[in-house]
Amino acid sequence: MTTIIIIITVIISFTAFNKTELLYRYQFNAYQILKRDQWYRIITHGFLHANWNHLIVNMIVLFFFGGALENYFNHYLGSSTFYFITLYVCSIIFSSLYDLRKYADDYNYNALGASGATSAVVFATIFFDPWQLLYFFFVIPIPGIVFGILYLGYSYYMNKKQIDNIGHSSHFYGALFGFLFPILVKPELFSIFLQKLF
Repeated sequence: MTTIIIIITVIISFTAFNKTELLYRYQFNAYQILKRDQWYRIITHGFLHANWNHLIVNMIVLFFFGGALENYFNHYLGSSTFYFITLYVCSIIFSSLYDLRKYADDYNYNALGASGATSAVVFATIFFDPWQLLYFFFVIPIPGIVFGILYLGYSYYMNKKQIDNIGHSSHFYGALFGFLFPILVKPELFSIFLQKLF
């Protein structure tokens, strides 16, 4: 399923590169969603990317973590396809809710990208194996749970500062949703997480 989502996202993003009318019609815009009932934008923006760098980073993260998460879903939930698609789509929506409220009256605020969903995939993977080493910048080994705490702190701080053009709130809420998703689906998994953590 990870590979299919990557292929779909690459095709859609590539088709929309430098096509202002497509980006305008399908990117996240809280004003258009709420005032003009264009609710499809809350999902479609997650399959669009601003440029190749934006697309490649998100798809690399999805590639490396998606397969592992599918294996965890198979092992603990007995199925991967349904849960993976549910996590992915719901995290696109959930990671946008903060901005939906915050920018409800701002016609000029737009966003796009799969960062909320990829953050959810990473954090769901961390949930299932908190001490698995992640390689920060592909070089520095760091336990997943430590990375997760630092990532949430950084995303929260940068969202408050608003000094760049990155949707840190989507990263934060996507990550939060990814961590909570396995517990929502099967609450007893939380005790397994605690056993692995301690």
